[in-house]
Amino acid sequence: MPGPQLSRPQLTPPLASSLDDPERARDLTRMKRLATGLFLLAAAVFLACVLLGAESGAWVGYVRATAEASMVGALADWFAVTALFRHPLGLPIPHTAIIPRKKDQIGTSLGAFVQENFLTRAVVEERLDGVDVPGRLGAFLAAPGRAERLAGDAGAALGAFADLLKDDDLQPAVAALVDRKLRETPAAPALARVLELVVEGDRHQEVLSAGLTGLANFLAENRLVFRARLGDASPAWVPDWVDDKVFDRVFELLRGFLAEVGEDPRHELRRSYDKRLRAYVHALRTDPEAAARVERFKEELLDHPAVRAWSGSLWTTAKNAVVTAAADPDSQLRVRVVELIRHGARLLTDDPTVRELVQRQFRRAAGYAVERFAKDAADLVGTTVARWDTEETSRRIELQVGPDLQWIRVNGTVVGGLAGLVIYTVAQLLS
Repeated sequence: MPGPQLSRPQLTPPLASSLDDPERARDLTRMKRLATGLFLLAAAVFLACVLLGAESGAWVGYVRATAEASMVGALADWFAVTALFRHPLGLPIPHTAIIPRKKDQIGTSLGAFVQENFLTRAVVEERLDGVDVPGRLGAFLAAPGRAERLAGDAGAALGAFADLLKDDDLQPAVAALVDRKLRETPAAPALARVLELVVEGDRHQEVLSAGLTGLANFLAENRLVFRARLGDASPAWVPDWVDDKVFDRVFELLRGFLAEVGEDPRHELRRSYDKRLRAYVHALRTDPEAAARVERFKEELLDHPAVRAWSGSLWTTAKNAVVTAAADPDSQLRVRVVELIRHGARLLTDDPTVRELVQRQFRRAAGYAVERFAKDAADLVGTTVARWDTEETSRRIELQVGPDLQWIRVNGTVVGGLAGLVIYTVAQLLS
């Protein structure tokens, strides 16, 4: 059993359906009837004059000459108008059916005409000189609700684009890129720079103070645990009150020491800590062994399964976060985009520097686009016309310009008759 037949692709693009206008067809038919009616009227008058003969009066000659010239003019113009679209009377007369025969050449010439007379840098730049591009763009962006709508459209477009991307292909690629960049980047200079920034802002002392405070709180919260450990380690023959005295003394000394260091910004421990940290920063920049240790630690960290799983999820996490924020009208991303659009509208409207820059750059971009794509546009016109059906093209063009061309036949009939009358009158005067 044969399967369903697939429709063949349409190789010849149809002309716009708007060209096949019934009203235009009626106008064309009406004008053809008018032009033909005038020809038949002239023929009837000519025949009547022939039947009447010259014996009926001198006026017969004048009327006959007028009617005869009208028929000649009507026939000549009918031939000329008809020859544009088809062979008159179906006879293959040379140099007729011009549009069907020259369709491809007309398309090429039309494309070249558009390219040479419209799609030029001079024409486009002259036109743009009279257009307030930044003002129009600013007014467009500043319209009520326009910023929110554009931000929503951008979010929808971003979501659609993200759906086209294959996570299975991009996720390993992003993970490999991140891993390669991290492995290629020396860790020691980066760590040295971070520690320098910490030391320069005395942040390392703040870290030390926070650590001391945390240690003191930890000791206080676990006082009983440490006391029990001391009891377990003390000889059985030592009385508990001795252990209590020793523990309380040592514990208070330790807490006092931590409090002393935490409260005294010039404490010796702090100075030693600062000195050692600065020395380590210097070693990271000058000591190959110190740098190598950091590199080994970095490699071990990057090879850890948890880190590899994190790098593998970077793409999905980042993409989902951005797409979710772009789709949420209340997200900070959407709010920020709306603010940027409104700010841009104000700049385009009020800032002379921005307005001049946008006008100049748009003018330059339009000129470049015209120079770059004018030939392509001309080729598009030529190839599109060449792909049109010959008979269809001729019929559609006739519908567009035919009514006006029929006036040529009408004018030819009238002008021909007047010319015949003038010629006959001059002949009579001269004879």
